[in-house]
Amino acid sequence: MTARKTGVVLASTSAYRAELLRRVLDDFSCQAPQVDESALANESPMQTAIRLAHRKACAVAASLSGGFVIGSDQVAEFDGRAIGKPGSLDNARSQLIAFAGRTLRFHTAVCLVDLRNDRRIIREACDLTIVHFRNIGHDEIDRYLETDQPFDCAGSFKIEKRGISLFERVECDDPTALVGLPLIATCRLLREAGHPLP
Repeated sequence: MTARKTGVVLASTSAYRAELLRRVLDDFSCQAPQVDESALANESPMQTAIRLAHRKACAVAASLSGGFVIGSDQVAEFDGRAIGKPGSLDNARSQLIAFAGRTLRFHTAVCLVDLRNDRRIIREACDLTIVHFRNIGHDEIDRYLETDQPFDCAGSFKIEKRGISLFERVECDDPTALVGLPLIATCRLLREAGHPLP
């Protein structure tokens, strides 16, 4: 099969990541990476995020010729272990009850594969965001979940919506990382590769 030429490809079908990337790039396409996203034994949440961002970008890059591929992955960490997306109302409620008055760490990795000039150069970065939850009550949690329904979001909240009301503070270098793609790091990697940005 002949590899097709392209400009910038986001190795994701996430609407959240595509919306973020549109802030800095007008023209890109999206392609599903088709990789197993399971964590490996004895792998830290940060290592998982970096490895999966790399695997996603490289999986899509394998079918392309030229251009750039951006892969990203996010792993939420609570009490030293990775936690997944809730997937249901009951799971989201249980997660938020456990998080009340506690902190949650988000590792958001990005990988840029540069396929220009018959080469393959890989650049990577990982952002850490620490979310400090208020002592939220069960009634507040139920009202919030009914409003935002964040069942497809790690941490059971949408910070870009009403989820911001659940926090005391957020520690981060890049506010976009928590949504799923660290734009500051992504822009830096693109600039280092010579891709023009504003």
